[in-house]
Amino acid sequence: MNIGCVPSKALLRCSRAVAEQRRGDLGLELSTEGAAVSFSKVMERMRKLRAQIAPVDSYEGTQAAGADMYFGKAVFKGPHEVEVDGKTLRFRKAVICTGGRAMVPPIPGLRESPYKTNADLFNLDTLPPRMVVVGAGPIGCEMAQAFARFGCKVTVVDMLAQTMGMEDADAAVVVRKALEEDGVRFLLGASTKKVEHFAGEDGSPWPKIVLHVDSNGAGYTGAGAEALECDVLLVATGRVANVEGLGLEEANVKFDRMGIGIDDELKTSNPDILAVGDCCNRPEFRFTHMAGTMAGMAVQNALFSEHDSLPVNSPSRKLSDIVVPRCTYTEPEVASAGVNAVSAEKKGLEIDTYRFDLDDNDRCILEGAFPGGFVKVFCKKGTDEIVGTVVTAERAGEVLAEVVLAMQHGIGLSKIGRTVHPYPTFGEAVQQCGLQYNRTKMQKMN
Repeated sequence: MNIGCVPSKALLRCSRAVAEQRRGDLGLELSTEGAAVSFSKVMERMRKLRAQIAPVDSYEGTQAAGADMYFGKAVFKGPHEVEVDGKTLRFRKAVICTGGRAMVPPIPGLRESPYKTNADLFNLDTLPPRMVVVGAGPIGCEMAQAFARFGCKVTVVDMLAQTMGMEDADAAVVVRKALEEDGVRFLLGASTKKVEHFAGEDGSPWPKIVLHVDSNGAGYTGAGAEALECDVLLVATGRVANVEGLGLEEANVKFDRMGIGIDDELKTSNPDILAVGDCCNRPEFRFTHMAGTMAGMAVQNALFSEHDSLPVNSPSRKLSDIVVPRCTYTEPEVASAGVNAVSAEKKGLEIDTYRFDLDDNDRCILEGAFPGGFVKVFCKKGTDEIVGTVVTAERAGEVLAEVVLAMQHGIGLSKIGRTVHPYPTFGEAVQQCGLQYNRTKMQKMN
């Protein structure tokens, strides 16, 4: 949490404030130079807030909860034994939660270059003049927008033809337009052939990093082969599980390059060892909120499997029962859950789509929100059973929660349409989708 989620959101808050001051429609009278950004103060604020939140995950906090703590490298020595710093601990049940790390693609010269990931990007104290981001997923887009708003010249490179990976295509278009207005350049459908780096020129503290980029044949948006120069290179191409050196073979725990194999109740191939979070081979669950949820499930399934009641705040003992929300915190945000049009088709699931465009939402009009935002709700064809949703809007994550609640607990879209929402709010767009469904069932008067 403190490596990526917390510091990135602190930076995004500051970048939003910078963007607000540069807007010309809010009646602000600023100097022609606009808002001055003190990047060192931005980073100082981030570290202060990170330290404020850190005790939740601290040694002291865990001890206070009643757990014994052992520091050191942990290695399994058998199906029911783990060694920590020379001390052997026997267990009836164990949970592996070793997390993950940034994936570094096998690009020639990349590992020899001074690249950064979400683990060390937040150690910067000076704003780099130029940044290249490899990866147009959530981390890449969030940091590209933030640094561009601070005044950095940012280019984003990705092999896919759209931003946001497999996210809703309409949402990806809106986010790309927003970032481009902030000055971000995108090279999509692009393949990075190699990376070089050189010492800073003329006494510059920054290295000169050069990416040699060309088309990979899938919607390339560049003009041909290019050599991109930058001062900071951010690699944001996904996550890889931490499974090396744990002695998993000795514990009879199967794993592959994607992570530790788990079943629907988080059990590994050793039924007395469970795994949660980013170390599992289930990338669709690699979110901070899902790591916490899976931890609660592990407690339930390891210690209370014979009890019907849940002593922890998890919707179910089984992963397959859980609706997983996801959110990218660009401005506008993109928040979603369940299927979208593309993933539903791949699953052979027939759906009806209900959409409300936020350009017609009074709150969005009053806020001067970025145009093109929307709410989509996907229902199983011919029913009001919600199987997916996507929200592209300011504070979309908060709007999403209502639909996730409905999906998790079997509340149909019809009932959302018949629920009073406060006016004016972004959330009214969800109600409008419900009203669209209800109109399909209305009878005409003779």
